[in-house]
Amino acid sequence: MRRRDVMNRQTKMPEYKLASRMFHPEPTVVRVGNHEIGNGSATVIAGPCSVESREQIIQVAAQLKEFGAHMLRGGAFKPRTSPYAFQGLGETGLQYLAEASELTGLPIVSEIMDPSDVPVASEYIQVIQIGARNMQNYPLLKAVGRLTKPILLKRGLTATIDEWLLAAEYILHEGNANVILCERAIRTFNNSRTRNTLDLSAIPVIKDLSHLPIIIDPSHGTGVARYVPSMSLASLAAGADGLILEVHPTPDQAVSDGAQSLTPSEFNLLMRQVHHYHAATRSFLLEVGAHG
Repeated sequence: MRRRDVMNRQTKMPEYKLASRMFHPEPTVVRVGNHEIGNGSATVIAGPCSVESREQIIQVAAQLKEFGAHMLRGGAFKPRTSPYAFQGLGETGLQYLAEASELTGLPIVSEIMDPSDVPVASEYIQVIQIGARNMQNYPLLKAVGRLTKPILLKRGLTATIDEWLLAAEYILHEGNANVILCERAIRTFNNSRTRNTLDLSAIPVIKDLSHLPIIIDPSHGTGVARYVPSMSLASLAAGADGLILEVHPTPDQAVSDGAQSLTPSEFNLLMRQVHHYHAATRSFLLEVGAHG
């Protein structure tokens, strides 16, 4: 056995045993409707940061569908740093998302923040997102763990890989095996050009330690729309199972995160690159895996 294999091999079961590859050697594939995450394809989830109106979400959902997105994201419950910022439309926003989903066939990915949101969210959302600020909201993790719906678990702003996997363990321990990890960048000393520091090294580390699929959020990861395409392609080159991207019809008028949102035309161009790039990098990664 090569020295690097010996060094990387886990010698004992970690605390996050259910999330560990030692417990579950084969990669987990999470099914959302007719789509699978973690089966070797590149899943693309896209949509605005916030659902602002019925017209907005229906318009952008139709464009995303046309350009090849697999799922529709949009925030109805918004965790905001300032109490004066837009907090989301709540259940009305979920209703608009549901209408857009019905018209396009795109499953909904949306965030909730409190265990009390679970019943109403379950009526509308196909994939429930746990945001970075709630990664260690243990009552919420337990509540969604009692569902069968897929859960998209974002990494906390200052969370280590082990802390992230232990958060996933809370969900798995309650019986829900449909967990998708999402790297959305961490807070570091860098505050000059990007919003956060996108930790692409988390991709191979997660692939080594865990069987759970991992997608990347380059929108929050950079906070700058023009950096999103390159970080999207870099994520796929590192072996990510997909991307979650913010797309807004008019980013300069967005009520939240306009600076990091792609326009639909920019998203269309990126999707063409994603198809070509993923096919090339996937074959390379498989070859490296076979001979590495």
